[in-house]
Amino acid sequence: MTYTDTAASTTAVDGPGGSDPTPPRRRSVVLRWVGGVFTALILAIIIFLALFNWDWFRPPLAKMLSGKLHRPVRIVGHLKVHLFTWTPTVQLGGLQVGEPAWAPKTDLADFDAITVKMKLLPLLTGHVVLPLVELDHPQIAMFQAKDGRSNWDFSDGKKPGKPAKLPAIQNFVINDGKLAITSLQRKLSFSGTVNAHERETGGGKEGFKLGGTGTLNGKPFLMNVTGGPLLNVKPDVAYPFDADVRAGDTEVTARGQVPHPFNLGSIYADVSMSGRDLADLYYLTGITLPNTPTYRIAGHLVRDEMVYQFQHFSGRVGGSDLEGDLKADMSHGNRPDVTATLRSRKLDIKDLGSLFGATGHNVPAGPRLATTAAKPAANHQLLPDAPLDASRIRSMDAHVTFKADSIIASPTFPLRSVSLGVDLDHGLLVLNPIAFQFPQGRMSGDASINARGAVQRNAVNLSVSGVKMQNFVPPQKGKAAGGPPPIEGVLDARAKLTGDGDTVHKAAATSDGEVVAVIPGGVVRQAFAELLGINATKGIFQLLNKDQHQTDIRCAVADFRVRNGVLQAQRVVFDTGVVIVNGSGNVNLNDETLHLVFKGDSKQFRIFHLDAPITIGGHLSSPAFGINPTGPAIQAGIGAALGAVVFPPLALLPFIDPGLAHNADCASVLQTGKSAGAPVKASQVRHAPHANAKTK
Repeated sequence: MTYTDTAASTTAVDGPGGSDPTPPRRRSVVLRWVGGVFTALILAIIIFLALFNWDWFRPPLAKMLSGKLHRPVRIVGHLKVHLFTWTPTVQLGGLQVGEPAWAPKTDLADFDAITVKMKLLPLLTGHVVLPLVELDHPQIAMFQAKDGRSNWDFSDGKKPGKPAKLPAIQNFVINDGKLAITSLQRKLSFSGTVNAHERETGGGKEGFKLGGTGTLNGKPFLMNVTGGPLLNVKPDVAYPFDADVRAGDTEVTARGQVPHPFNLGSIYADVSMSGRDLADLYYLTGITLPNTPTYRIAGHLVRDEMVYQFQHFSGRVGGSDLEGDLKADMSHGNRPDVTATLRSRKLDIKDLGSLFGATGHNVPAGPRLATTAAKPAANHQLLPDAPLDASRIRSMDAHVTFKADSIIASPTFPLRSVSLGVDLDHGLLVLNPIAFQFPQGRMSGDASINARGAVQRNAVNLSVSGVKMQNFVPPQKGKAAGGPPPIEGVLDARAKLTGDGDTVHKAAATSDGEVVAVIPGGVVRQAFAELLGINATKGIFQLLNKDQHQTDIRCAVADFRVRNGVLQAQRVVFDTGVVIVNGSGNVNLNDETLHLVFKGDSKQFRIFHLDAPITIGGHLSSPAFGINPTGPAIQAGIGAALGAVVFPPLALLPFIDPGLAHNADCASVLQTGKSAGAPVKASQVRHAPHANAKTK
């Protein structure tokens, strides 16, 4: 009965409805065999790995690294791997990283030894944590070609390489590293040392240190970068650093931090810069900046991957203050895309001239007086001749706005504010708008420099509207103080020119176009008007007596056509109530000489009138005013003949002007200016004085 129950029980469990018909003893034997085989296999693998010659793995490892870095990689020392620990270790006896095909045939990097330890448990969850990375005697040779290609860009050439992002390294050691940098594009040659370890010094603990010397654009170059010890570095604790870079007169200092150590795609730093010319920073930054006077600027630098921002910077450039924000997007390879918003609360107008290469040699020397027609004076050049480096403006794009709230200027150039917009697109530089605001009236327009081709093409289109000339006259002194200015009226003008050349002077010397200036009306001190007509007695008498009497300016125009750098007078008329003046001649922008003649005819009877045209000659930087002696000599000869032959008092007859000159047709004069592009209002043309209108 007992046997039958047991059998029934066995059948119920292991019969057709059960899961395993194998007897328990046999199943146990099978499991022991499987476990033994697995254990033996594990032991075999362990023994194999323990005895494995890892040097056999050097060729495939080198090939894998070559594919990642896109350049030849050689493992020249032994490869050792220690696996049976919670921190597996890999040791390379020597590693060499070669150059891309276009670079010099040297090695980019050469390491005597590399040791890397990693934590096993984080690795099993997909996280790489490196307790130790140690580099022995690394020698790094960084090279940049003229076209901007760099051997440290490990991309495939289709897209630019991204900033280095290393895994979390708790202890980073560099022993006796050497760093050499050669940049043909930046004209940089640098040789230095790199060390990173924890070492007790007299001033405390010494950590990361990079320092060395060289040359930058032919000037002495010095760089020192220091940071804290790279020991017990945590991925969520910022790593601090200091940097000091000097190149000739340029000095850059930075105090910053890397928010996530070993992720060089993110950096914050407070930066200060000083030097003689902002343009010199090109060799450090690769960003084309304008020529400036001495500067000192400080701001906050932020790097976010391939975008750099210089935020809330402020300082001084020459005699002007400057503040703003600048962003440089470097994600387009070697072509920065710069966006900037700049502002000056008070701009010294002299500093603006530096943008176009103006220096102290371009300052006008002042007018000179001569009794004869002046010859061109040997003087310094007025138009700037500093060449624009076309290769620089071809190498970047930019979008910049600048505004000056107030201006420091001379009394004869009373600017109130300036606004400029700059767009640079693949070698085409456009200034639009150009806006200069005066107390009354403004100058506005646009200009362009096209450096896309072999020959630089330049164009300028400027208009002056509603500018009151009395604002450009120096304050009166002596008895004239408090009286009316010597001239009053509104000036409208237009200059539209195109020319070739990489300097302001060359562009002007080859320019074509037109220049016109118009005075629709106003008043002028009568003494000056009389002298324009060489009415010697009347004009000189009024000047000596500080006579403040004025006469009308009925209208005036100076219309020049420009061909190959020569401004040739087409119509020059200055019509006043007492004298009408007609001009002729030219201005040569190549040699910067003046050849202008102005002949005045009196509208009223004058006893002593010289038939002597006024001449303006000399150099643009120092004009010379004189009179043509031919006319007075003929007058004197005729007078002497009449006095000797006919009647002595008749000797004065050639010097008497009956005042028969007629008024100009001002509607025609103003229309000339309007047709040439001057912003003359149509109502001014319609209401211009008639030829027979009376004037005072």
